[in-house]
Amino acid sequence: MGAMLLGVAATATAQNPTNIVLINLDDVGYGDFSCNGAFGYTTPNIDRLASQGMRFTHFLACQPISGASRAGLLTGCYPNRIGFAGAPGPDSDYGIHADEMTMGELLKQKGYRTAIFGKWHLGDARQFLPLQNGFDEYYGLPYSNDMWPNHPQQGEVFNFPDLPTFDGNEVVGYNTDQSRFTTDYTARAVAFIRKNREKPFFVYLAHSMPHVPLAVSDKFKGKSEQGMFGDVMMEIDWSIGEVVKTLQEEGVLENTLIVVTSDNGPWANYGNHAGSAGGLREAKATTFEGGNRVPCIVYWQGHTPPGSICNKLASNIDLFPTFAEVAGAPLPAKKIDGVSLLSLLQGDEKANPRSSFAYYYNKNDLEAVTDGEFKLVFPHKYVTYEAYEPGNDGQPGTLTTRVLEKPALYDLRRDPGERYDVITLYPERVIKLRKIAEEMRTELGDDLTRRKGTGRRSPGRVDGSGN
Repeated sequence: MGAMLLGVAATATAQNPTNIVLINLDDVGYGDFSCNGAFGYTTPNIDRLASQGMRFTHFLACQPISGASRAGLLTGCYPNRIGFAGAPGPDSDYGIHADEMTMGELLKQKGYRTAIFGKWHLGDARQFLPLQNGFDEYYGLPYSNDMWPNHPQQGEVFNFPDLPTFDGNEVVGYNTDQSRFTTDYTARAVAFIRKNREKPFFVYLAHSMPHVPLAVSDKFKGKSEQGMFGDVMMEIDWSIGEVVKTLQEEGVLENTLIVVTSDNGPWANYGNHAGSAGGLREAKATTFEGGNRVPCIVYWQGHTPPGSICNKLASNIDLFPTFAEVAGAPLPAKKIDGVSLLSLLQGDEKANPRSSFAYYYNKNDLEAVTDGEFKLVFPHKYVTYEAYEPGNDGQPGTLTTRVLEKPALYDLRRDPGERYDVITLYPERVIKLRKIAEEMRTELGDDLTRRKGTGRRSPGRVDGSGN
């Protein structure tokens, strides 16, 4: 694949619009690519994209949970702005509102062909599925791959029905052999690219892995030194290599923007079936850095400086306005929260498009804010992975909750692991961050301080009450 990332760049024009491939992985932590320090397996295709593109080191998922994170990614909004929370499961009564513009709808304004292959998670009722929300093709799961009768806690904690696999709006199977998914999603993406090579296209490859339950094809079973998790990561890396190879073979690589990221941090209580937060504090379902900070690699030939590192603050909600600017597509009339990262992608070292970020979780809890250097964490209850040993071989470990009794300030420049509270040392930063928090509470509210906010919108409802 090395040679395929070299060549003469093509600048997008109205006659030659930039294709976009967004690869969003599930539960991949900050330390799960070999270019970020992974052990026991390598991700050479991902690493090569990083070496020829830009690697972000302070890239945040808008929430540390799958459904909300994906809703934010696809709309450019903090999920709580659009009434979206948590990880909706089977027969959820809410989903993406018809009036919210998705990334698919954004790009269709400019004539893009659009497809999603993989996990959706913006509601499983027909009105919420991809074909009704800006996508021409869809194959995959409506929600997480563990929401099925084979869950290790089925009958004790959960009572999930059979897991459907969709092709378009139709269910084509239940409880599908999950070892097929990475290969099947990849084949669909490759076919879509080949079919639409003469048109602008947007491929959203939303892999179900490495979210538990892990499953891998025979091509990679037993290939890593880290066991099943490593095997799965190697197959995901293969998938990305296949997509890039196809782009080159079809002559469109040099006119395609590729993004590889994750919806949230690792699910650490699954032990050897979970990934690594790379030394960050806690993991998925917490607003400490292990939950929100995820890997992000952007490759765009002739635009992203090869082998560059971006340490600026950015979020997955920023991809929506970035793609809008790249494609020349108008943004929605309704307010969004993302900011375009185009200046960063083009190597402007003085650019700083995102000056702050709000760590919301649960329905509408503002648990922390950051200015990209310091992070002020407010008192709240949180799940911890540190009290018990993790599970093993697909079984979850025991979780418990802790309470942060008073505000804490962390200097993320020196302490990204959030171990040392320096709130008494930097009173001016506390004042600055409290001001940011108050602005967010006024706009989006905060259940922790019983603020409603003025800028929140309703989700879609199955019964139509939110429409």
